[in-house]
Amino acid sequence: MARDYAGFYQRLSAPLRRHPRWVTVLRFANRAIEVIMYSAYLLMLAGLAWRGLRLGQFGDLAPLWRVVLIPGAGFVLLSLVRQRLNTPRPYEQWPIDPLISREKTGDSFPSRHVFSATVIAMAALWLDWRWGLFLLMLALLLAVIRVVGGVHYPRDVAAGLVCGLVVGGLLFL
Repeated sequence: MARDYAGFYQRLSAPLRRHPRWVTVLRFANRAIEVIMYSAYLLMLAGLAWRGLRLGQFGDLAPLWRVVLIPGAGFVLLSLVRQRLNTPRPYEQWPIDPLISREKTGDSFPSRHVFSATVIAMAALWLDWRWGLFLLMLALLLAVIRVVGGVHYPRDVAAGLVCGLVVGGLLFL
């Protein structure tokens, strides 16, 4: 962590603070990416279930179970680790005013939002590389937004991204 994270964050967020509309765009993008990711995941699950049931063979539901169990187990494990670590958020440790309002304390490392977005993108990549690459770009954008928004340190989102890549990579085994 930087010696003067408050100064780093002020320099990082200053361009947006000078243009209040950009802050609105940042907040909208944060929420929109969340909605896109969770909607994409639900559509993936529905599509896999439909395909498996349409073919009329129970074994054809195996891809659905993979896309549920692997990300789900990773989510639970990551949640337990982050609860155990209970790392403070930037606005708890430094005198900063985050651009994304958040009341929560602790549980900052690793970022669960970025993990979830990344593992969903990896599941999409497993099914269709074009859709997966698009969602991976959104996951990276979300990582940047969470840091610029002041709710995570860069290390939090980097760890969430790596964990999401590793867990999502298990789909390819």
